Amino acid sequence: MTAAEAEHRPSTGAEAAPARHGRRVVAALAVTQTIGYGVLYYAFSVFLTPMAADLHATGTQVAAALTGSILIAALCAPPVGRLLDAHGGRGLMTTGSVIGALAVLAWSRVENLPQLYAVFAAIGVACAMVLYESAFAVIVSWFDGPGHGRANALLALTVVAGFASTIFLPLTGLLVDSYGWRTALVILAVIYGVAAIPLHALVVRRPARTGHRPVTTRERAEIVRAATRRRPFWLLVIAFTANGGAAAVMAVLLITYLIHLGHSPVLAATLAGLLGVLSVTGRLLTTGLQRRLPADLIAAAIFTLQGVAAALLPLAGRTVPGAIGCVLGFGLGFGIASITLPHLLLRRYGTSAYASRSGRVAAFSVADKALAPLGAVALAQAAGYTWVMAAVAVACAVAALALVAHHRA
Repeated sequence: MTAAEAEHRPSTGAEAAPARHGRRVVAALAVTQTIGYGVLYYAFSVFLTPMAADLHATGTQVAAALTGSILIAALCAPPVGRLLDAHGGRGLMTTGSVIGALAVLAWSRVENLPQLYAVFAAIGVACAMVLYESAFAVIVSWFDGPGHGRANALLALTVVAGFASTIFLPLTGLLVDSYGWRTALVILAVIYGVAAIPLHALVVRRPARTGHRPVTTRERAEIVRAATRRRPFWLLVIAFTANGGAAAVMAVLLITYLIHLGHSPVLAATLAGLLGVLSVTGRLLTTGLQRRLPADLIAAAIFTLQGVAAALLPLAGRTVPGAIGCVLGFGLGFGIASITLPHLLLRRYGTSAYASRSGRVAAFSVADKALAPLGAVALAQAAGYTWVMAAVAVACAVAALALVAHHRA
């Protein structure tokens, strides 16, 4: 029996208790992911302008701190995955929460760019330890059985965390307006530390499984090597790296491009704000369809829709209805990668060494999320935004084709 087949064995009463605590784990992680993404990632955009003024730096110099943080998170993804497989998430995520809270506190005291970059290096390490990849690995370990429990758990987590930007962008703006950016960071650090550290330390733990022989480090390494030697794994890497870069470009440049097309800043920001809400809609739709259709083909269809929307934006985006239609088309796929990749990895390979395999994929996809917007900005300056949208459309098409090939492999 393969690892994937073993997941469909009949459940027993002994396996129900871990699932019950698993629901508490999901609730705790939903809170920590929402606050973690809000504080460690989304809040940065609000601090960009006041930080640049206070540090006497350009916006590009300050923004490089976040890019560096994401790249460091990508580099840390494979070793973090191995640690999660070997030891579970409790110690790792608790330590990451402490690092994250202390790093945000240190961020409030930076006086120059080298200090800012050092702080964001620490934030990058913390992100690798506490955000989605780690949370998904913890959930997979709790919902190791038949039925839709795991899919529902991942959906619940990502639906709640999908509102991180909706909550923390206005909250951070209010704090900055009321207290200044340095005090606002202190408040956010306290919010994150008070919530994430105890929840990770007290709620997250490994399920006690009876009748399961633990996988050794050597066996786990061989499982990962066997996966990475085969074409289906690299098709997943290609698909989710290409789509992740496309999504990152749209997240960074959509407002600027809509203004370039002639829309008001208010309308551009409002339309871009729909991406967060649409990501939740896309996750709900995808999870429902996965119970009837292959997940890789569902994602391929939605990635294709995103590519069409990006390609049409230069043509139809000058009108309000056209811009709305294109944003809706792209936004439906904005968050589906986060729940589709775990499903595909588990369906093909089972739960053994899940975090290690996920970390290998994240090393590529997260790095592209950091680098693609920089390349898009350079392309926009050299050739114009139409070519940027064409590149986004091509990336989405590549992602879709890779998933179709994965389905046939």
